[in-house]
Amino acid sequence: MDQVKYDNLKLGEKGAIISIIAYICLTAIKMVIGYTSNSEALKADGLNNATDIVASIAVLVGLRLAQRPADHDHTYGHWKAETVASLVASFIMMVVGLQVLYEAASSIFEGKSESPDLIAAWTGIICAAVMYFVYRYNKRLALKIKSQAVMAAAKDNISDAWVSVGTVIGIVGSQFGLPWLDPLTAVLVGLLICKTAWGIFREATHHLTDGFDEALIIAYRDTISNVDGVDEVRDLRARNYGNNAVVDVVIVVRADMDIQTAHDISTNVEDEMFREYDVYTVHVHVEPGLEDTCKESTEYHYSKEANG
Repeated sequence: MDQVKYDNLKLGEKGAIISIIAYICLTAIKMVIGYTSNSEALKADGLNNATDIVASIAVLVGLRLAQRPADHDHTYGHWKAETVASLVASFIMMVVGLQVLYEAASSIFEGKSESPDLIAAWTGIICAAVMYFVYRYNKRLALKIKSQAVMAAAKDNISDAWVSVGTVIGIVGSQFGLPWLDPLTAVLVGLLICKTAWGIFREATHHLTDGFDEALIIAYRDTISNVDGVDEVRDLRARNYGNNAVVDVVIVVRADMDIQTAHDISTNVEDEMFREYDVYTVHVHVEPGLEDTCKESTEYHYSKEANG
């Protein structure tokens, strides 16, 4: 199973590489056209794509580091490398977003009086179309290999496409005697960069602090409770190593059950979790419950005392 997951990580590199190439090209085009056409919104959009280069490189580095096998000081493997890389990328994106906000706000207060050339709008339309196709590719890849990192990259791709659409709206609107609409759109782009950076930061820190989806915990508990031989799920915890879920569960079985049967039940729990949720590892601890004979004897004793 490890080899399959490592192969999926390697396949996920293609999506990151395609995103990097696309962002490099679009950043160069938007920055050049933005400066020549005097469009603050297009320049802000170009800086947004520049941060996406960093984010995509971080995803690529993380995917490659995560492929390293376990060693003497990383006994659980290097799966969390991509999460750490995402955290670093979020800091860089936040800095650039704040810089975009500062420059756009300064342009508004300075009273910009010139509207940008319409070539900026055409550039934005073409770039939005390119990012949409990159999004479709990465989304299909993410669903195929079940990669949260590649799916996050795909969501970033589609958000960039919408940013470009917003840029076009601001540029076109500025042609109708509203030149301040262009830098105002740049402010909105800056806010969107900061929002994206915050979302990546929050998700990365949630994983690094062993946060887990509560709905999945409930689903795991229901599935394990329905395994034949499990009388009770006494405790259940889960955490993420990169895109891999690791589950620790304490189940209760009959106290008079022999060790081999109890072992078989725990194996069935593991198999069911692998089949239903494709988790990476399941640690099952078995505890004995009350014996039926003991409960029946106790009930008879209390009944006899009650009858005098």
